[in-house]
Amino acid sequence: MNDRASEKAYDFTKAAIIRGDYAGGATLSEGEVCTALELSRTPVHEAFLRLGAEGLLSLEGRKGAVVAPMSPRESADVLEMREAVESACAARVCAEGRGAETARSLAAALDEQASAVVSGDVERFVEADATFHQLVVAAARNAVADQVSRLLADRQQRLRHQLMRVRPDRLALSLDEHRMLAAALAADDATAYGAVLHEHVAAHGGAL
Repeated sequence: MNDRASEKAYDFTKAAIIRGDYAGGATLSEGEVCTALELSRTPVHEAFLRLGAEGLLSLEGRKGAVVAPMSPRESADVLEMREAVESACAARVCAEGRGAETARSLAAALDEQASAVVSGDVERFVEADATFHQLVVAAARNAVADQVSRLLADRQQRLRHQLMRVRPDRLALSLDEHRMLAAALAADDATAYGAVLHEHVAAHGGAL
């Protein structure tokens, strides 16, 4: 029972941090999460320790837990590595002639994003955004790229939420770029994919 409660507290708090409900540098109390989820202190404390180990919270004794901010440098590093990994994965997919197959696998994510744009649902859009890019990386069948992508995932989601909060107009623009990325894959055109991806990622840098 305690394990399930700890997992619930962990999922709740992590999602709130990634969404940007708590800005970097904000103090987050265990009591606040206990009240929100109607849990005792112990499972929430365990969840905070886990988030601290993952670098999302800084546990500062009497001050409590502080949401770890992402510095501009860290953000730029994440974006740089994300672009490098995904470009390499797209290049492999295109070189092996599997671009059209991969593009078809992206249709559901594109449909989900289109619906989110219409409804103005940022969280739904961001989740579909992550799925889109994860599918491209997975299509390369490169275990190392998969591992690096997973390491970047939480930070990248924080950046996506940050961008969409600062620039809500980016929802429709991002969808258009995703469609262009899918079209480049369908044509097995890795050069076009890399060029669109570079501009797509650069939009995040502009919001830092």
